[in-house]
Amino acid sequence: MAGITLTQAQAQLDAWLAASLAVASGQAFEVSGRKLTRVNAEHIDRMIDYWGAKVANLSNSAAGRGRARTMVPGF
Repeated sequence: MAGITLTQAQAQLDAWLAASLAVASGQAFEVSGRKLTRVNAEHIDRMIDYWGAKVANLSNSAAGRGRARTMVPGF
């Protein structure tokens, strides 16, 4: 997603983690208008992985530890 900030990604991750806790305790949970139950546990796990990776990537970029490197060949 273009333009996602670290704050937005962290909010999404927090929401999916809350959904996971609620569903694990037998409750239903709603995220973005979608009601989730134990049947959705695999989807919740995928979303936690996705947003966790997004938060890590944005955190690394903010700290100057992005993956892009500049290589200058020696002569």
